[in-house]
Amino acid sequence: MAAISCSYAFSYDVFLSFRGSDTRHGFVGNLYKALHDKGIHTFIDDEKLQRGEEITPTLMKAIEESRIAITVLSHNYASSSFCLDELVNIVDCVKKKGLLVLPVFYDLDPSDVRHHKGSYGEALTRHEERFKAKKENFNPNMERLEKWKMALHQVANLSGYHFKHGYPILPII
Repeated sequence: MAAISCSYAFSYDVFLSFRGSDTRHGFVGNLYKALHDKGIHTFIDDEKLQRGEEITPTLMKAIEESRIAITVLSHNYASSSFCLDELVNIVDCVKKKGLLVLPVFYDLDPSDVRHHKGSYGEALTRHEERFKAKKENFNPNMERLEKWKMALHQVANLSGYHFKHGYPILPII
């Protein structure tokens, strides 16, 4: 009996998930350059891609076709429904395709992410209030909120890197 092997076509070695306004022109830009300089094929979104509310098929495909996702969890990451939807898709790919996730806690305490405290608790509360105010699509939006919370908790429980602003990025590479 022949062995069955599952293989996925990887277009990228690394997918970078981050909140652009927090880290794009500093930490993430430097991380991308360092990975690129080492020959690591890395997906970084174009600033134009995050204009909408929903994750695009292009981004979803890039997540699915990556070996590793580096999630740069920064102060305002959870304030973006786009980032949170992206994170849910990353966690789904962990389960479905064995995607490896490396969380980077940029200038924040990992327990704030894990327990939804500080800026993460505030952002999730704002999302919940926004969903309650809309009333339309209330149940699907509340389910979406729960998925965000679960994804944040799962990623925050992974072994990762804790960086303070201004520290060198060399340990991650």
